Amino acid sequence: MTTACVVPALAQSEPLKGAAAFGDWHADRPGVSRLIRPEDLPKPGATPSSAKFPQIVRRPLSLFPQVPAGFTIELFADGLSGPRQMRVAPNGDIFISETGPGRIRVLRAADGSSKPSSNEIYANGLHQPFGMAFFPSGNNPQWVYVAETDRVVRFAYNSGDLTASQKPETVVAQLAHGFGHSTRDIAFTAGDNRMLVSVGSESNAAEGMREPPGGLPSWIDKHRLGASWGSETDRADVLAFDPDGKNPGVFATGIRNCVGLAVHPKTGDAYCSTNERDGLGDNLVPDYVTRVREGAFYGWPWYYIGGNEDPHHSGQRPDLKEKVTIPDVLLQPHSASLGLTFYAGNAFPAEYSGDGFAAEHGSWNRSKRTGYKVIRIRIKDGVPTGEYEDFVTGFMVSDSEVWGRPVGVAVAHDGALLISEDGNGTIWRVTH
Repeated sequence: MTTACVVPALAQSEPLKGAAAFGDWHADRPGVSRLIRPEDLPKPGATPSSAKFPQIVRRPLSLFPQVPAGFTIELFADGLSGPRQMRVAPNGDIFISETGPGRIRVLRAADGSSKPSSNEIYANGLHQPFGMAFFPSGNNPQWVYVAETDRVVRFAYNSGDLTASQKPETVVAQLAHGFGHSTRDIAFTAGDNRMLVSVGSESNAAEGMREPPGGLPSWIDKHRLGASWGSETDRADVLAFDPDGKNPGVFATGIRNCVGLAVHPKTGDAYCSTNERDGLGDNLVPDYVTRVREGAFYGWPWYYIGGNEDPHHSGQRPDLKEKVTIPDVLLQPHSASLGLTFYAGNAFPAEYSGDGFAAEHGSWNRSKRTGYKVIRIRIKDGVPTGEYEDFVTGFMVSDSEVWGRPVGVAVAHDGALLISEDGNGTIWRVTH
């Protein structure tokens, strides 16, 4: 078994706040918590916009991810091709999207096992698959839904299937796609009544979006609050459908890139793990994890984190300034928050029950790197507190070199936390 060095959590009576909360990877370690508030944000351009793409290197054998005291982390699987999102079937099989090769892989491992016993290709020939969901909920799903970049399909499923028994059935024939953000995630609301699909924006901040067809007053009258148009139509949105793909609509708007879409198992709230815009400086704009309310508008592209106006769109939509929903949990800007899950297992201490875990893929638009870790989202009485805590760190080698870029997080059948990273093509398993 390959285990990491376990780093004790810091004795931190209060979360880092203000300028200290923004920080960079040098300050990251399990147990460090942060609280970033809207009033802490700097002005646009307070620092220059940087472009520092990481150099991906092989993991040095002396380096392991680091976890809080009492937890252990081990290498669960390697040799994968850019593993991205993960979902765990009711029987414990682990479904993984390998977006680049266009396939879904299944790993099988007995409860408590540190290595998979089976490694199979479930489906091939897909177009940039990312999100997956089992339907209906419960112990006997009949379908595996897959969100490709341009459509949603589903495969007939019997518990224990390691390969698809039939060709996929098209559920949503067309999603907005092409340039820009390509990941699409998928989740079903509590009760399985509706299917939610997240679609990221085509651009950074709708720089090329002109006047809407028919003029702005007409557009406002006929569309959801904050809906964008042109090449951004039905993008930067969470869309809603019946489970069979009928009755399409817009659930929420102004969410630049909701990469991780999840429904809380206790409250039934839909959540987004969101990448916000680049180009406004090191500490703008915070990425975020938030509950997503139907009909709500989260700001993109005209505003961010409430009524803060994007300078690219100065004076364009004063009607929206007081109508922006502020996200629940603000993260270090440019963290690139991706996969999201909620802890519903029973293998971690009781205080983790219902909390969220989000994978931070890591920054490029920042002079000092941030991200490259897995964070814990604190939830109390069903509501995020606004604080988040470093849970797994240690994916950085130096200011320029990175070996791990976390993407997916999932709770295994035995209660372990699984983490995929696409830098070295590995999956890690955290136990307590």
